[in-house]
Amino acid sequence: MRRWKPALTLAATCALVAAMLSVARPAAAAEPYLDPSLPVATRVADLLSRMSLDEKIGQMTQAERASVTPAEVTQYRLGSILSGGGSAPSPNQPTAWADMVDTFQNGALATPLRIPLVYGADAVHGHNNVAGATIFPHNIGLGATRDPALVQQIGKATAEEVAGTGVDWTFSPCLCVARNDRWGRTYESFGEKPELPVSMATIIDGYQGGGVMATAKHYVGDGGTTGGVDQGDTQLSEAELRAIHLPPFQEAVRRNVASVMVSFSSWNGQKLHGHDYLITTVLKGELGFGGFVVSDWNGIDQIEGGAGFTASEVRRAINAGIDMVMVPTEWKSFISTLKAEVQAGRVAMSRIDDANRRILTKKFEYGLFERPLADRSLTPTVGSSAHRAIARQAVRESQVLLKNSGVLPLAKGAKLFVAGKSADNIGYQSGGWTISWQGGSGATTTGTTILQGIRSVAPQSTVTYSAGGAGIDSSYAAAIAVVGETPYAEGQGDRTGSLGLDATDLQTLATLKASGVPVVVVLVSGRPLDVAAQLPDWSALLAAWLPGTEGAGVADVLFGDYNPTGKLPVTWMQSASQEPINDGDGKPSLFAFGAGLSYSPPAQAPGRPGTPVASAVTSTTATLTWTAPTSGAPAASYRVYRGTALAATTTTTSVQLTGLTPGTTAQYTVVAVNAAGQVGPASSPVTVTTPPVQTGSSCAVTYAVNDWGAAFGATITIKNTGASAITDWTLAFTFPGTQRITQSWSAVWSQSGAAVTARNESWNGTIPPGGSVSIGFNGSYSGTNPRPASFTLNGTACTTS
Repeated sequence: MRRWKPALTLAATCALVAAMLSVARPAAAAEPYLDPSLPVATRVADLLSRMSLDEKIGQMTQAERASVTPAEVTQYRLGSILSGGGSAPSPNQPTAWADMVDTFQNGALATPLRIPLVYGADAVHGHNNVAGATIFPHNIGLGATRDPALVQQIGKATAEEVAGTGVDWTFSPCLCVARNDRWGRTYESFGEKPELPVSMATIIDGYQGGGVMATAKHYVGDGGTTGGVDQGDTQLSEAELRAIHLPPFQEAVRRNVASVMVSFSSWNGQKLHGHDYLITTVLKGELGFGGFVVSDWNGIDQIEGGAGFTASEVRRAINAGIDMVMVPTEWKSFISTLKAEVQAGRVAMSRIDDANRRILTKKFEYGLFERPLADRSLTPTVGSSAHRAIARQAVRESQVLLKNSGVLPLAKGAKLFVAGKSADNIGYQSGGWTISWQGGSGATTTGTTILQGIRSVAPQSTVTYSAGGAGIDSSYAAAIAVVGETPYAEGQGDRTGSLGLDATDLQTLATLKASGVPVVVVLVSGRPLDVAAQLPDWSALLAAWLPGTEGAGVADVLFGDYNPTGKLPVTWMQSASQEPINDGDGKPSLFAFGAGLSYSPPAQAPGRPGTPVASAVTSTTATLTWTAPTSGAPAASYRVYRGTALAATTTTTSVQLTGLTPGTTAQYTVVAVNAAGQVGPASSPVTVTTPPVQTGSSCAVTYAVNDWGAAFGATITIKNTGASAITDWTLAFTFPGTQRITQSWSAVWSQSGAAVTARNESWNGTIPPGGSVSIGFNGSYSGTNPRPASFTLNGTACTTS
């Protein structure tokens, strides 16, 4: 039966309704800076107005996790914590990382203003401090892939693993241009020419698209030090510094990178950590960098050369434009020193406010005030099979085949002998910055060694393994020697003497050679090694770089499951005495920049078709005609390529191309295919230019100049304002004065008199609707330096600014 309830009085009813409304409609945030509906700039201004000097200096301070407690984060209002190389919780596993970071974060959220921490780590080739994470190839291998889209995927995958452990800031990518292989950080570079790190800056989009702040480092010129000395002196003119080392940072700024880390090195004797011209004038002013600048580990200590930092070093660093200072252990002293410098008027409050505005802007933009704690839904992605599949593809694409006498690809089912100290060693194949700072040997983390990869890819083969080669005889079809460098990182990786193989490797190779079996060398290294004397003894040489945890990717290439496509990102020396050796310097190389073989097509493929002839070209159509090959197997069909993209297939020697983009220029080649599907060599290219049809402009050009008297640098940004992608573009303009281009980047430049053209590189040949590309040059002039009046893109006039 029902129980009786007394009726509510009017007062009680009103009280109940009020209580219900208060639950259903949450109260507005007490402070505007906590209101996510407001613009970021408004929130930053409101928060700054509430902060004391102590709170502002705390935001500018970064301590190392082992030297600070959560209670001290609260007490000193710290803005950031980092894990140095190898600094990890115990146990070193993803959930423990998330728990640790959240504990520090809760210390920050206990402060009166509840400003969250930003937690940083050197996730430079995957989340490499975390045991079990996916370890991708180091940057030198990624440079060999020439695959910016894949590199962006790697950034996104890494960001998911990083975010799943509570970390929200990676000190990556290194955009250094490595100019001397003696440098111990060569493997952190995508290559020796600025075009490679510029194109691979897509990794920034991967990181930041995954919700993790990226860091462009090390600004600027760290790869160009004399002798390749780490933290040394880059002795170059400003024009050379701008042409070689600055373009990757220009690209990072264009991609809205969250932070830039200053280099330990010097430029012409002046330490970068105190260089106000390069940090404030060039980076923040000329390039328009809107993020924050962070120092390297105790980097401010080196400004004056003594041990530890001084008040004048703190003052110089902050006034030069450094916004956050990495002081791993002496952070309390830094806080008191900077506070005294501000109170004495030697560091202006405007500089302190600027630093805080930059730091807080990124914290708001990346949602740290709304989502400060670890995203536990991403924790299971650490080391996931999906991420390891991306890493395996990166390993495949990074392999550079430098010699092959016909022994590769290996036959599955063959009797094979595997040797070498790096064949069954995850630590060696992953290199430095893996679990520990300098890297290690053996099963440092989970993954597949190269030996395990060989056995899994070719299970039908008989595979015998001996690290030193003991037991090999002439019955084997081939010997695979996996040799090379042992792990190292900055400083300890510098090599002032020999760059050759060590005694262990040389003895292993001698043992294999004595058997008379063809020797396939898989070289695991962070840079080219001096191997010219041994190369004649080898039937094949595969540069595997530092592939990381997915060794099966190397085996995929060895057995031909993946045809090698990697190209050298550096010039390979004939001898160590040539260092530095770089493309275009006139020194004879063992293997040139860009070298890389693929497996030859089978015998009796069709020959080369005749050069196509273009006719009936309109804005959107063209007819190509060619002659059949006169050698090789008969052609059953033909494939027509526009650059590297398949444009059409046909069984005749003529094809009509449709759907072409008006006002563009493209090269077409033809290959013949026989009945068995074997493909012959490509014809010579034919260039087809379609006339434009649009009457209005679909491009906008910005021409920005930095003039330093009789010489200047220019950055040109081309924006696609149309509705269709612009491909295979050529920009043309005329200098109105005496300007001459002396150096250039990010395009193929030519100048005839005053007329200038810039044609796209292979990696920036498509500008999507609303997208843009940046190119540039250095030049000289006499008299005045007037700007060009007009620009055309593929023959169409662009708007200018």
